Amino acid sequence: MRDLPINLLRTFMVVADTLNLTEAAKVLHKATSTVSMQLNRLEELVANPLMERGQHGVRLTAAGVQLTTHARQLLNLHDQIVGSFQNMEIDGTVRLGSHDQYASRTLSPLLQEFILSYPEAQLEVFCDHSPDTLLHKLDKGQLDIALVEMMAGTSGGTRLRRDALVWVGSRDHHLQSLPILPLAVFDEGCYHRSHAKRVLEEAGIPYRIAFTSQSRAGVLAAVRAGVGIGTIPLHTLEDDLLVLNEELPALPETEVALFMGKKVNEATRRLEQIIQDSPLFNPLGVAHQES
Repeated sequence: MRDLPINLLRTFMVVADTLNLTEAAKVLHKATSTVSMQLNRLEELVANPLMERGQHGVRLTAAGVQLTTHARQLLNLHDQIVGSFQNMEIDGTVRLGSHDQYASRTLSPLLQEFILSYPEAQLEVFCDHSPDTLLHKLDKGQLDIALVEMMAGTSGGTRLRRDALVWVGSRDHHLQSLPILPLAVFDEGCYHRSHAKRVLEEAGIPYRIAFTSQSRAGVLAAVRAGVGIGTIPLHTLEDDLLVLNEELPALPETEVALFMGKKVNEATRRLEQIIQDSPLFNPLGVAHQES
């Protein structure tokens, strides 16, 4: 087998993450035809089909799934080597605040990218389920950057993506038919909790708080166990959870918003750019605007 060019592997990983050639092309700032040609070239080099392309996107083949693991490791090592030489002057501490649901899922590959690209920077992450707490810490200079979930239509920060808030339950338990609806929610201060209670009260549906936690993992563990029904943004939905929106009152939409401190260093601005450019938070590659 001949050598696999880094640029082909990078294109492949963006397509593997988005599962859509058009979205991948926007992220890569390339024409869709160019992305397709690079994928064809990579398939020739590995002598295996990596993706099945259809009208509604692409699907990884078994070989494609296998390549994602190796390609991610290789790209991480490559970026670490390049970063250690090119970005040695970018140093200092970066204090990031985030809702746990982002820190535990969507943010993970982006934080890894930042650490590998800027090895001299020191990253500190603080998680809290309350947007008000994160913004208070940012205002007091205790955080440099905050990734916050806001209700759609509100103002403040750079809005990255809008998402639906959905009810979720276990596939093995049908709690939505109980006379009093049990809820698994974050502690007081979370928008999910307050809006879930509001829409149920407006619909005249009795409920009780059956489980509270400060972490997404705790809330979803209770949902899976059948302790209660939860609420999460649709883009963070996991395969083993059941969306219950047709059986319960509609929840409002949310927006992922990025807030910056008043005085930040260059390392913080580099992390801001990584988050803004990511298809995980900016799936359509749209320009960002301050609200």
